[in-house]
Amino acid sequence: MEILVLSGEDWAVWRGLRLAALQEAPYAFGSRLSDWQGAGDSEQRWRDRLTIPGSHNVLAVLDGEPVGMASGVRTDLPGLVELISMWVAPAARGSGVADRLIEEIASWAVQACGAEKLRLAVMPGNGKAIELYRRHGFADTGELGAPTPDGRGQELVLAKSL
Repeated sequence: MEILVLSGEDWAVWRGLRLAALQEAPYAFGSRLSDWQGAGDSEQRWRDRLTIPGSHNVLAVLDGEPVGMASGVRTDLPGLVELISMWVAPAARGSGVADRLIEEIASWAVQACGAEKLRLAVMPGNGKAIELYRRHGFADTGELGAPTPDGRGQELVLAKSL
């Protein structure tokens, strides 16, 4: 498995994986596939997403195929970095891809940002993801997350010390 760090030039491969993620697992994300299609599907928007200041965007490649993605973004709070946009293709689940993505973002957070804590938001019904994050030492913060897309709940906010 290879982990590639992406730049704005890699927008097309990021686009392909992100659209696949939003289509395959709409229950897992705060944004919807329709948000990134039509007028929302422009090269500049994808480039902008990959060049958010203070972000670290990575792609997992297994047997020559992109199979996973994740981003780390700095926050306004000192010592805190967020893990966002994580997804692994169904065919690659259980092969360690998610573990490597989490480790990559955590390592970047410490080395590049001096972070002491890594935080993420996860949909409350996404049991497999919650189990993965707990296995990596993430715990419920008690913070209220963003509303879920259906408006019936709120994301769970989990964090771990680095």
